[in-house]
Amino acid sequence: MMMLPGFDPNQIKDLDRARDAIGMLLNLVEEFKQENDALIEDVQQLRDEVNRLKGEQGKPKIKPGKKTEGSDHSSEKERRQSKKRRRRRKINRIKIDREEKLKVERSQLPEDAKFKGYEAVTIQDLVIKTDNVRFLKEKYYSPSLHKTYLASLPAGYKGEFGPGIRSLVITLYYAAEMTEPKIVEFLDNMGVLISEGQVSNLLIKDKDSWHAEKDAVYLAGLQSSSWQHVDDTATRVNGENQHCHIVCNPLYSAYFTRSRKDRLTVINILANQFETQFLLNEQTEVWLQIFTVPQWVQAAIAQWPQERALIYPELAALVQTHLGRLNEQQQARVFEAAALTAYHSQTVMPIVPLLISNDAPQFRYITAEHSLCWVHEGRHYKKLMPVVDYHRQLLDDLLKQFWGFYHKLQAYRSQPSEQQAAVLTQEFDTLFSTVTGYNDLDKRIAKTKAKKDRLLKVLQYPEIPLHNNPAELAARRRVRKRDISFGPRTQDGLAAWDTFMTLVATAKKLGVSFYAYVFDRVAEVHALPSFAEIIQQQTPAYHPLGSRA
Repeated sequence: MMMLPGFDPNQIKDLDRARDAIGMLLNLVEEFKQENDALIEDVQQLRDEVNRLKGEQGKPKIKPGKKTEGSDHSSEKERRQSKKRRRRRKINRIKIDREEKLKVERSQLPEDAKFKGYEAVTIQDLVIKTDNVRFLKEKYYSPSLHKTYLASLPAGYKGEFGPGIRSLVITLYYAAEMTEPKIVEFLDNMGVLISEGQVSNLLIKDKDSWHAEKDAVYLAGLQSSSWQHVDDTATRVNGENQHCHIVCNPLYSAYFTRSRKDRLTVINILANQFETQFLLNEQTEVWLQIFTVPQWVQAAIAQWPQERALIYPELAALVQTHLGRLNEQQQARVFEAAALTAYHSQTVMPIVPLLISNDAPQFRYITAEHSLCWVHEGRHYKKLMPVVDYHRQLLDDLLKQFWGFYHKLQAYRSQPSEQQAAVLTQEFDTLFSTVTGYNDLDKRIAKTKAKKDRLLKVLQYPEIPLHNNPAELAARRRVRKRDISFGPRTQDGLAAWDTFMTLVATAKKLGVSFYAYVFDRVAEVHALPSFAEIIQQQTPAYHPLGSRA
């Protein structure tokens, strides 16, 4: 490729051409540095493979003990504006179980000492002890009926363990994130005889009522706001890679583990179903047009059974028979169009009006509105690693403007107006039309501008957050859980992980003690309202998306 045709380095007075040349050389430095780093990594991998073929070992992968330059892509410092934090008084939140009056030794008091009341001091303590009970159950026998009558155990007692141990095991594993062997060790030190198998059964067996609680939480959560956060993270199930999906808002977090993370899976999760439902009608044609499916395909699908629920084998047979020459990606769009039609037509679960997510393609088109996370967008800029100091300065300047604009959007949320929305729209266009001369940065700026509609959705709906941190934090809880316990090995275990992680996260958001809630249910007391009821009580009067009423 010929660069700068006609440029003569001896004609240094041509400053514009000189600047162009220097800018091009600086970008070549960045390009060559990236290529060189990639080549070094490839060469090392080849050397490791050669060593392995020789029966030797490759270069060990040693993770750095501290964060190295460029390894931290977090934007929390830029996102957060310094505010004075008000510390809540702990003493007001401590539950008083008993009160004891302490007297001064009378022999130490002088004769003129006068009683001036009491000075309160609150001391927290915890008593852990066994409460093993030997129940003597009355037993009767009827010779005439040949039947034995036996007294029942009190509510909450079943098997070998009472409600206290059963509740504690669930709390230690799911809320305190202890492993099963450590739970056994802890209980053994407290004088409880229990095996790992028994602990496992307490954690995953006979949990239908808990799964029903999770479903109720999810339904109430979807009904509680006109927008939802969504994200996913990897999870291993019996050694196989799967994906944990999170849907949440300020009142709840719900976990769903599935084998895939494509658009069909996200639709299934929003509909709270395992098997995809499909439907063909006029709306399907709209989705097919959005997905730019060929016209002849749309015409063929219009002849298929309409307004009738289809299951996967039925739709797959139609696709294979009539659309066999489509490639795999085009066929996937047909399935997605039919699934979206079914989702938006069903009445069992609330239809989510708006999703807040990162820019992963599987989240697009599912809801009527889609907003992107500004923190995730900023992370792309933090991943740029310029080696030229001038490029570093350009990047730093752009990031300052990026987060300055973000804080203006935050201010807009509290005092929205059409005039200010127009001003911010113009500022967005100006900022993300910037051309710096640093090629990688300019490409990233152009990509941000292409997402304008989804990044500025807050101007249309000021009630929605600007970031997807709640979903990412919920995903981080699953990451910690899998680091500690690796992953569930059975379908019962997988369902228990999703259900109890949902209840643990929701309890924290609602300010409810998870242990107290579990004990209330296990002991069959039911004195505490369900999480779904609490969500409904804390939900403000529902307004359609964009309503400021």
